[in-house]
Amino acid sequence: MGRQAPDLILHNAHIIPMAGPPIKRGFVVVAGGRILALEGGQDWQRSKTTGTVVVDCGGKPLVPGFIDSHFHLRASAQAVLSMDFAGGDDFLTIEHIIEGIQAKAASLPKGHWIRARGYHEFHLAEKRHPTRWDLDRASSRHPIRLTHRTGHAHVLNSMALRLVGITRHTPDPPGGLIERDLETGEPTGVLYEMGKYLSRRMPPQSDGELERGIREVNRRLLSCGVTSIHEASQGNGLEELDRIRRWKRGKAFLPRARVLLGTDSFEGDKHFSPKDFPGDNHVSLGGVKVILDETTGRLHPGQEELNRKVFHVHRMGMQVAIHAIEGHAVESACEAIEYALGKYPRPDHRHRIEHCSLCTPSLSRRLAEQGIAVVTQPCFVYYNGDRYLESIPVLKGLYATGTLMKSGIVVAGSSDCPVAPPDPLIGVYAAVSRRAKSGAPVISEEAISTLDALKMYTVHGAWVGFEERVKGTLTPGKLADMVLLSTDPTRVPPEELRDIHVEMTLIDGEIAWREETFDIDRGGGTGP
Repeated sequence: MGRQAPDLILHNAHIIPMAGPPIKRGFVVVAGGRILALEGGQDWQRSKTTGTVVVDCGGKPLVPGFIDSHFHLRASAQAVLSMDFAGGDDFLTIEHIIEGIQAKAASLPKGHWIRARGYHEFHLAEKRHPTRWDLDRASSRHPIRLTHRTGHAHVLNSMALRLVGITRHTPDPPGGLIERDLETGEPTGVLYEMGKYLSRRMPPQSDGELERGIREVNRRLLSCGVTSIHEASQGNGLEELDRIRRWKRGKAFLPRARVLLGTDSFEGDKHFSPKDFPGDNHVSLGGVKVILDETTGRLHPGQEELNRKVFHVHRMGMQVAIHAIEGHAVESACEAIEYALGKYPRPDHRHRIEHCSLCTPSLSRRLAEQGIAVVTQPCFVYYNGDRYLESIPVLKGLYATGTLMKSGIVVAGSSDCPVAPPDPLIGVYAAVSRRAKSGAPVISEEAISTLDALKMYTVHGAWVGFEERVKGTLTPGKLADMVLLSTDPTRVPPEELRDIHVEMTLIDGEIAWREETFDIDRGGGTGP
């Protein structure tokens, strides 16, 4: 085990290393933030020295730290600070939303922006989006922005529309859509794919407010065992790396972050070179996020423009992450990557498609042939499954995790938070059980094994981030990011997976979060 003095020993653990068989009643030795050794048996005391922290795991399972491969950090912090109308299991009405905002407005000075989020028209009794006129009833003295649960739509009241400069004469921005009254042409207040447009025109939240939100997101992530995220917001620029570094220096945010750049930032800097941003194991530069959507009824950007964007990223030696949801968009994304590889072959590119919500077996094989990875959200089957069953005529190919994996594709898991809560264990449950929140089955044939589901949030999450040498498995030499679970997921039936919870989360071999008091020896003993 070498001569380096250990900082931490976790013993009496059921170790699931994700690389090789489990180790029963084993122990892990950590030094300098790295795993020094994993061994079976109870002979851990010979490794202990003065000052070594000792944790008795009580026979509980120890797994690698979870990786959320598609996360929106600032949006999640802003969501924490916003009014939340997600509604839980209850159906809301637009009147409930109006009354809630009215109560909030009564406590705020005139002109103060009110931010709310979390509604979904499926869960509203009216089965429609609220409008500007609905929100005007909540307040005409405060600008209001109500964000859809997915983040892809927003509703503004009349005052907010005026402040951001949207009138009946405002053209739809590229890739966005301003919903209009069919008779008058007036904006209804419902805006699609215009988050970036609004962020440029709305006053930002103060640094203090934002940091408060970041600290709460940090707590939620750690309590779910998430030790790394891939920040996938389309508005990311290089300043986002510096901002996250500041939060980490101030201990406001502890998980590691790999930041994907938005195309505007990437293409706007003509002198950009990835070599200028080497990063470290805590904050690093990832690839480039490209949004491909059909909000306006046709793909934006078009194929020729998408080919150009993807080839530019590819030629720079970087990874491209293409947001593509429906089958037509996934096919277009695949075509763009094929175009880039045809013009400039590059092995081990690890280009990825984000979401890939609808994918046929033939398209899965095509993705596999090009070595394209998929970063998807198994938890959507759980949280949105009942809506899918009611509103989508043909479900075949919906979050087809089993088909993708059988095709040989590396599939990484994520939450897309704040669209869904950042709990990987719900994602594992959904991927294995293929059941909606109500218990209804959602394409059961796409179910995968528990071990494969865990790999989505560990081994595969590391691989799609080019970080498999330092994370994803519990292996000597890798970063000491670990999670202690209440129950071994591989030993329970699928219906019990969602009852499993995190008891302790470690980053760099330090306890970042724990649920209860453990038997911890803070040192003072002597070594052999």
